This record gives sequence, C-alpha cells and structure tokens, in this order.
Amino acid sequence: MYKGKRIGVVVTAYDEAAFVGRVIETVPDFADRIYAVDDGSPDESWDVIRRVAESINETAADGDAEPALTVADGGDDRRVVPIRHEENHGYGAAVKTGYRRAADDGIDVVAVMNGDGQMDPAILDRIIDPVVTGEADYAKGNRLLHPEDREDMSRFRFVGNAMLTGLSKFASGYWSIGDPQNGYTAISAEAIDGLDLESITDQYGFLNHLLTHLNVAGYRVADVPMSAVYGDEESSIKYVPFVRFVSLLLLRSFCWRLKTRYLVQSFNPAVVFYGTAGLGLAGGLTGIVGSLGRAARGEDGIAGVVASFVAALLGLVSLGTAIRLDAEANEPLEVHSVDRTGTAKRDREEKEDEDRTQARPRSR
Repeated sequence: MYKGKRIGVVVTAYDEAAFVGRVIETVPDFADRIYAVDDGSPDESWDVIRRVAESINETAADGDAEPALTVADGGDDRRVVPIRHEENHGYGAAVKTGYRRAADDGIDVVAVMNGDGQMDPAILDRIIDPVVTGEADYAKGNRLLHPEDREDMSRFRFVGNAMLTGLSKFASGYWSIGDPQNGYTAISAEAIDGLDLESITDQYGFLNHLLTHLNVAGYRVADVPMSAVYGDEESSIKYVPFVRFVSLLLLRSFCWRLKTRYLVQSFNPAVVFYGTAGLGLAGGLTGIVGSLGRAARGEDGIAGVVASFVAALLGLVSLGTAIRLDAEANEPLEVHSVDRTGTAKRDREEKEDEDRTQARPRSR
C-alpha cells in the first residue's frame, strides 16, 4: 500500500533477459503486486521472469506479514504475477494485458516500468504521486523539462523526441505535456475502466495514441520530471518504419480528436480554424511554388505569387488561432503542480554529496 492506495506495477519485456529480472527485483516494497508480462520474447526473458517471480513469491510466503493484496476469485496472494503472450503482439498489447489484470485484482493505481532497466525504481513514488493524491488520472515521466535531466540523451534521441513531442501536442491536445515516448507512467483504475483499450494500438505508438484517448475522455494528465537513463540495452525499434507508423497514427489521432471533441461532443471554433489553416497553407505554398516556376520561365507569375502568399499567411494566422483555442480548451486537463521534488538527477547528486560529507573524517 502507498498512502492508502493499492499499487500495481506492470513490467513489460521483449528480448530483455539480461535486464528484466533486475527490474522486477528492484520494484519498491510499497508496490502490492507486479505483473511481469513477456510479449512472446525469442530469448530467455520468460525463464528469467518465472525464476525471479518464484524466488520473490517464496520469500514473501515465508514472511510473517499478511499478503498485501488478495483477490476473491482464487485468493491469489503472489506479489509477482508472470504473464506470457505466446506470440509477440506489441508493446501496447503487453501494457494493456497488465492493465486488465490489475483492474481485475482491484488495484487502485497501476504504474508501468519497462524491462530494459531505463526507469529508476527510486523515483516510482514520484511517478505515481499525482495519481495517488488525485491531482491527475494519468502521470508520465518527462526527460525534457530540465537540461540536466537530458545530459545523457544523445543529440539524435533528443531531436527525434522533440519532433515527436511537437506532433503529439497536436494529436493529443495536451499542449504542455512533453516526452510522449516516455513509458514510465501511472494510471488510475478509473481511467483504465473508462478507456476503450481495444481501440488503442498494440504497437509502439501506444503511448502517443493513449494520450489522445485520455484527452477525448476528459482525463487529467501530469508531467513528472525525471532523468534520462541509458545502459547497455539495445532498442528493438526499427526507426524508419516506427517514424512512418507513428506519424500516420498521430495524423489520424488528430483528426479523430477534433471530430469527436469539437464536433460530436460539443462545438469549438478551433476545428474551423484548423480547417482554414490546412487549406490556406496547402493552397498557398503550392501556389507559390507554381507561380515562381512560371516566373522563372518568363511567364507572368507575380500576381499568382501575391495571391498564394496571402493564402499562406491566412493559413498561418488561422493555425495560430486554432492552437490558442485548442490549448485554452485543454488547459484544465493539464496538471502543472508536480515539480515539487526537483529532478531525479539533482536528488541523486544531493544524496551523494550528503553521503560524502557524512563519510568525511571529522577534525579534532
């Protein structure tokens, strides 16, 4: 239990035999149950999960304390619940399997820690706090809020993450939320129950897609500062297909969100300005290119350039107006009060300084 709430942690694994065991072992004691989901790994991940689960569960059973959590349908009191997909279904499918099982077990708040060892277990309380206290329905880590948190992030990762952050703001409607690819998250049982998980992708774009669904359902989201942590693991993502898939997913998500929130649920003029912006920019830029080409051939293209420039300018003004209206409409769903404890890296450095001070011999 943590502050009166039952806490579950979903540990996802695909080809993480070298790391997933240590991740499970280092989940803080306040977590009532750990759902270790192997998504059809071709390596020994499943064997590692079962071995570590058996060891932890035996230790817990030999203790004097009562089980922190039981369920009515069978009295399952295991702290670590191994779950296996016989075939690989995707990262999102693994998370959703954990969500569903945690909801069935009566868990109040469900966190996610990937099995690659990139998520510091020491800050799990910071990740779940906004949900536990009721400030937010969903909380996620953000490695981009403070420069010191992204020191270990390569320029390639930072640029790619920054681009996805910008695109995800349009798609999700959470304009102050960043680092959408960060999988260190927490969600309330109510949000799990209120979402249509089947309609959210099973693939790596799950985190981006989930944010859009949270927005349409009216759930509050919080960003929690954390440091980038990278070890010896190698990502299984193929970047070109990933970028292509996620970009199309975000475009579809954006259109679906505007239609659902601003036309079906209620009307917001942002949808009109977005439409005007799209037409103005597309027509204006296309016209400018065509007119310049005609002018280069000695044909009369000046009038066309002016008209196209005006159309493009109208598109830009409309886009700015649409973003402002969209951001204002979604501001109540964004939680800004979670940066109470500073960054993880700063906390570690302060702790190290304190330890060094205490270890220093005192002069007589």
